[in-house]
Amino acid sequence: MIAAQYFQRNFTINDLGHLEIGGCDVVDLAKTYGTPLYVLDEQQIRANCRQYVDTLAQLYPDFEVVYAGKAFLTKAFCGLLYQERLGLDVVSGGELYTALQAGFPPERLYFHGNNKSREELLFALRHQVGHIMIDNLMELETLIQLAKETGTRPRVMFRLTPGVEAETHAYDQTGQDDSKFGLEIKEGTALKAVKLALQSPQLRLVGFHAHIGSQILEIAPYEATIGVLGEFLATVREKTGFLAPTLDLGGGLGIRYNKHEVPPPIREVVTRIVQKVRETLGALDYPLPRLILEPGRSIVGDAGTTLYTIGNIKEIPGIRKYVVVDGGMTDNPRVALYQAVYEAVIANKMNEQLTEEVTIAGKCCETGDMLIWDLLTAPPAPGDILAVLATGAYNYSMASNYNRLPRPAVVLVASGRADLIVARETFEQLVQNDLIPERLKISAQTIAQ
Repeated sequence: MIAAQYFQRNFTINDLGHLEIGGCDVVDLAKTYGTPLYVLDEQQIRANCRQYVDTLAQLYPDFEVVYAGKAFLTKAFCGLLYQERLGLDVVSGGELYTALQAGFPPERLYFHGNNKSREELLFALRHQVGHIMIDNLMELETLIQLAKETGTRPRVMFRLTPGVEAETHAYDQTGQDDSKFGLEIKEGTALKAVKLALQSPQLRLVGFHAHIGSQILEIAPYEATIGVLGEFLATVREKTGFLAPTLDLGGGLGIRYNKHEVPPPIREVVTRIVQKVRETLGALDYPLPRLILEPGRSIVGDAGTTLYTIGNIKEIPGIRKYVVVDGGMTDNPRVALYQAVYEAVIANKMNEQLTEEVTIAGKCCETGDMLIWDLLTAPPAPGDILAVLATGAYNYSMASNYNRLPRPAVVLVASGRADLIVARETFEQLVQNDLIPERLKISAQTIAQ
């Protein structure tokens, strides 16, 4: 059995028996750009974007698809999102700065985050960011004051806590009652915030937002959330007369990391969400608001592959064979954080039989730096290129310099062309912010002493 049969993926394999992505031989990519290397399939990303946009265009009168930048964000990627007519959700001053540096229209930016600093909020106000998503009462008070000081009147939306627990990893849940995110509906905090915002001449309240988690593989949690939000909209209308012109249902749709995870298709999820919104609000005689969805992982996750070079191989007879690669938890922390399970292939041996079970280990000085346990693969050898699949989301964006390892490069591939969109960090860049007080400088004199 070869990789394509075992993993049930639509691999492209060239005449050399090498894996191809976007018409590019990944072995050549590894030689040209080095490893570890993030490879993004541009065609797949665009196809994912269009599934959201095209499906909504067929089913709903007024909508926007807003990409969640935390999944993966660079200046080049902002250009791709703009071309595909998506808005952009940012959650920090750094993400906001990246978008603005790329020339992304500020009116299509949505500024999220549960602890935006005064400096970040002022940055957003100065650049007339389209929407500021208010997460809590303290932030509401701060924004009112800053709007007064700057003479601005931002459009705001409230992030709500709907009390829905999505079936996913605990660290990926965000919509349950006990969450650091959002204004609680059940406790009345959200309604209190609405009344304060409506009384403030400094703010323009334009709607509500909820996000229940990430790597969600079922549609039912979204439908439950819509039901809760519908009731809240009706309550707000009854108590204040306010009709929300915008409803943002967040994102969180999962991807297939391995054969055990089977997400529903994007079109099916969007269709069911629209049906539930129409059904819920229709029963309440509530006018249809502008509908926003905020996908992140499902846009870029399955379009990413990380390439590694295999180094040392250590076999413990009767126990395990460790295959060590030149990256690990620094470029993919999700295994350590979420116990994520990945699939991988030896990219230069795609037509060889899968005859060995190995464990892929990283090079960091941590026992927990493991990438894949018990992987069935072709016989590995030092110098082989290992391709770990579905690494487009939350790998580059969560990468670190632990053990002072430089972060990898990123290439975007399409139609046989590879464009470098993030250069590999150098050792010089690793130390560029280090400062040495005079008393700690090492000189020939101090060495002699």
